[in-house]
Amino acid sequence: LRLSLCSPCLYHLFVWCIPIQVIISRSQSISEATMSSKGQSSSGGRSDPNVIRIKPHAYIHVLDNNTNVERLEVGPQTYTRKEHEQIAAGPLPMIMVPPRHFCIIKNPVTVDEDGKAITDEFGVLLLKMGDQEVRFEQPPFALYPGEELVGKVSPLQVVAPNAALRLRSTRDFEDGSVKRQAGEEWLFPGPGTYHPRVDVQVLEIIRAQIVKENQALKLRARRQLKDQAGVTRDAGEEWLHRTPGAYLPNVDEEIVETVKAHVLTDKKALHLRAMRTFKDAGGVERKAGSEWLITINDAETHIPDVYEHVVGEVKITTLSNRQFCVVTDPIGSDGVQHFGDKELRVGERSFFLRPGENLESGIQNVYVLGTDEALLLRASQEFEDAQAKRTRAPGELWMIYGACEFVPPVAVEIVERRRMIPLDKNEGIYVRDVRTGAVRAEIGKSYMLEPNEELWEKVLPADVEALLNVGPRERGGKAGGRRNRTRVVSYRAPHNSAVQVYDYKKNASRVVYGPDLVMLQPDEHFTVLSLSGGKPKRADQIKSLSLLLGPDFMTDIVTVETSDHARLSLQLAYNWNFRYKTDNAEDSARLFSVPDFVGDVTKAIASRVRGAVAARSFDDFHRHSADIIRSSVFGLGRDELVFPANNLVITGIDIQSVEPIDQRTRESLQKSVQLAIEITTKSQEAYARHEAERKAQEAQGKLERQKIEDEVAAENERVDLLKLQAQTISVEATGQATADARAKTDAALIAGESEVRQAELRAQAAEIKVRSELDELKQRQGAEIEHATQTNELELQKAEELANIEIQKFKETVEAIGPETIKAIAQAGPEMQAKLLGGLGLQGFMITDGSSPINLFNAAESLVAQDGGGGAGAFSAAGLS
Repeated sequence: LRLSLCSPCLYHLFVWCIPIQVIISRSQSISEATMSSKGQSSSGGRSDPNVIRIKPHAYIHVLDNNTNVERLEVGPQTYTRKEHEQIAAGPLPMIMVPPRHFCIIKNPVTVDEDGKAITDEFGVLLLKMGDQEVRFEQPPFALYPGEELVGKVSPLQVVAPNAALRLRSTRDFEDGSVKRQAGEEWLFPGPGTYHPRVDVQVLEIIRAQIVKENQALKLRARRQLKDQAGVTRDAGEEWLHRTPGAYLPNVDEEIVETVKAHVLTDKKALHLRAMRTFKDAGGVERKAGSEWLITINDAETHIPDVYEHVVGEVKITTLSNRQFCVVTDPIGSDGVQHFGDKELRVGERSFFLRPGENLESGIQNVYVLGTDEALLLRASQEFEDAQAKRTRAPGELWMIYGACEFVPPVAVEIVERRRMIPLDKNEGIYVRDVRTGAVRAEIGKSYMLEPNEELWEKVLPADVEALLNVGPRERGGKAGGRRNRTRVVSYRAPHNSAVQVYDYKKNASRVVYGPDLVMLQPDEHFTVLSLSGGKPKRADQIKSLSLLLGPDFMTDIVTVETSDHARLSLQLAYNWNFRYKTDNAEDSARLFSVPDFVGDVTKAIASRVRGAVAARSFDDFHRHSADIIRSSVFGLGRDELVFPANNLVITGIDIQSVEPIDQRTRESLQKSVQLAIEITTKSQEAYARHEAERKAQEAQGKLERQKIEDEVAAENERVDLLKLQAQTISVEATGQATADARAKTDAALIAGESEVRQAELRAQAAEIKVRSELDELKQRQGAEIEHATQTNELELQKAEELANIEIQKFKETVEAIGPETIKAIAQAGPEMQAKLLGGLGLQGFMITDGSSPINLFNAAESLVAQDGGGGAGAFSAAGLS
């Protein structure tokens, strides 16, 4: 490899440290590849690698290996590569930027005022390394060595109306008369075409927000600015844009949200609270924390300001003419809230509760009192009662009686609503005077409590409460229902019973005999009887308010022991009753002198019976138990036992059962009983066996006798059977011959009848066939006649219509020719007539005046003649005379 290098080439070679051999080989390969695809020689299609044909709007980069400098060659031209040159790039098409397009060039070349590229003293192009340049619509241009196209040619960005581009400066520059600093942002509003710059970055497309009616945009300032209305806004400040239409936010503004208006009606208001001190849309200064209402009287719609917090919607409060309410902490006409005050509002009216106001007990109905109703009132503070025309002191009680309507003032509390208590003659209530504490019973008449009176509850012991709900002889249990304690306690004393009532205030008692109704006064209580019950008797088993006076009975089990130490259990029943006089106070007092008369009676009788049985042996007591017990209880010669303490009389005694308690005695008694039972059973079995044998023998004799009688009857029946069998055989022999003859006769008769029937059926079939053929022939002939008739009618109709068509055609032809033309034809010569009539499309015709004779032979020949000349030849063949 021979290279001739000058000083500048050596300088570039050693400065840039580029291997010459590598550069030469790369250039040669690029040039050869380019020439093989682009250049073709004129002889034989072979290409010359040193000749490069550069088309219009194309270029190449040529590397001078001597100077190591690349230069630009622009077409159209034919470039011959020198020995020391190499094709670095190309041929490449120039870059074409059509109208309204742009491209970005990386490492652009530096140009002078005339647009020519600037080079240094070595001829090297001065490039803005690392920089970019935006080029717009211009003639096609080539890229200088070192320049690169970033991306591709792109159309200019069109900014639509109500839109803008948010731009940011990447370096300091002057935009016309405006100096832009690096990092500064601004908007390019539409409509317009944006021409990009390399020192401006497009951040985003901002589209205008449409503000509809009853809407507003909530804006926030990113930094201090002046809004579209010219108001200075601090960084972070928020405000509303209320003007309907399209709104394009400034570069330092951001849209927080779209605020919708609240629609106010005559039944709905808006409750607002100020978040900070500000002036609202109406110019009213609102303190921080203050609350107010916006009603339809203020505006039909309201958009909350940025410093307004919507607490909620307030529904209208409507009072009818039968309603009222009490408003606490009302706001006066001066707009000041009076805490602790109350205001009475009576319907018919509607209003909104202002912030801080509340309804005490909600909306209430006007109190309508009937004639049997009243209201108990209490004054909560001193006020002037206009109805009573007096001053009411705090805490004073009084009543309003019906019939009337009443609306309580704010200083009056309604303690309760009272009704007149209806009472029958057997009903009553307990009433207590709250001033004196005295309690009394009101019985037998309807009663309305006075202002200083209240119902008093009479508390009874739990066992008494339970006994009031159950029968007098039932055991204690749960009550059937809760008693109204303010009602007078009443108890229905059963028939033939006594009830003792004790008054603890007077220390006196009274006895009520049944049947009667016992009604307790406030200080009276029932005497509860606790009686023994069960078998054997146990104490405190029966609770009762009434003492049954008898006659009745009681049952007890008594354990006794005989003199020979046989222990027995006796079940005894006693008949008893009380002897008394209802008008005798001493007898009445004795009835309840013994708390448990049942237990006392059973114990006394049991002791007498045990004493009497102890002196007798078991066998003696077993034989004379009834007499021993009656004599021990009543004594000899007596029929009753009287207890003078309470006038109780035992009138009878019954021994229901006697059972031994000792096991050995019980076993001995059971053995004797079982032995007696066994003896009785065996005697009954022997008697039964004897009766069974006797009846069996009688039945056997009857059976033998019946058997003999049955055999005699069977022999008689067998004789009758043989007679019947002989008769049957003779009948069968005679009947067989008769049946054969009769069968043959019947068969011949049936065969003859069947042949006659077949002949009749064949005749009927032939007749039906002939008739069907005749009907078919008639129908076929009728159809042919009908078809011929319809065909003839159609032919006639067709001929008639064709004649009408010909007539109409001739008529229209004559009308089209006109009388003048026909007259001219008649007056013209034969040749002219032939031409005229031939023009009408007539092949044969004759014309006469009606008075001259016609040669029909020549006329007929002319009519049937078919000359190539058409109507003219036919007319010439016709003769006129």
